[in-house]
Amino acid sequence: MISLCLDFGNTRFKAALFDGDHLEKTTVLGNEPAKDIEGIIEKFRPEYSILSSVVNHPEEVEKILKTKTKFHKLSNESKLPFSIPVGKPETVGADRLAIAAASVFLFPSKNNLAIGLGSCITFNFINQEHQLLGGSISPGMEMRFRAMHQFTALLPMAEADWNVPLIGYDTKTNLQSGVVLGMASEIDGIIELYRERYGNFNALLTGGDLGIFEPHLKNKIFADPDLIFKGLYAISQINHA
Repeated sequence: MISLCLDFGNTRFKAALFDGDHLEKTTVLGNEPAKDIEGIIEKFRPEYSILSSVVNHPEEVEKILKTKTKFHKLSNESKLPFSIPVGKPETVGADRLAIAAASVFLFPSKNNLAIGLGSCITFNFINQEHQLLGGSISPGMEMRFRAMHQFTALLPMAEADWNVPLIGYDTKTNLQSGVVLGMASEIDGIIELYRERYGNFNALLTGGDLGIFEPHLKNKIFADPDLIFKGLYAISQINHA
């Protein structure tokens, strides 16, 4: 049984194909996501599909998925492997629901802090009673580099690099050190705050910038670039059962 999982974020539209429980393939969609999705469906013939979207995506995307697959759009009204005892569960982003589901699926007996590295950093805490209690959001790496460039007169637009010095020796490396090592320290610090409060604790990390930050983190984490897709697949199984 082939399942198509789609993650539409602020920066990229991504797709993954599962054959049974096995993740077979991931890809980044182009500027015409509906056309790309049609091509994937024609080639691989998925029976099921699920979409996580935090943007205003083309309406045609859902029409294609509804017509050619058994489709589910992820929201707080989906059947989930956890509850959301917060004031406004409808405000929790679909991407956060997906990584929360993955953490419960992979570590069901733990207090899990699932961290997503995307346009923003999202910290998502799911306790061992399988309750998504919330967390925090802060600017992501690209947003920090771009903000320093756009809101100053002379600072250039620096590019990310995992191999950054602690002490920058020019403007570029000063910016890289501030963003990369600053974010790594932020992630470590938040993890420590949760670890001090909760026993039986586990931290998970995912996102496109994973490889840049993982070498700089002091805390032991479970790192998986495909965590959102694994969460989407688990939610798809529940809602298509």
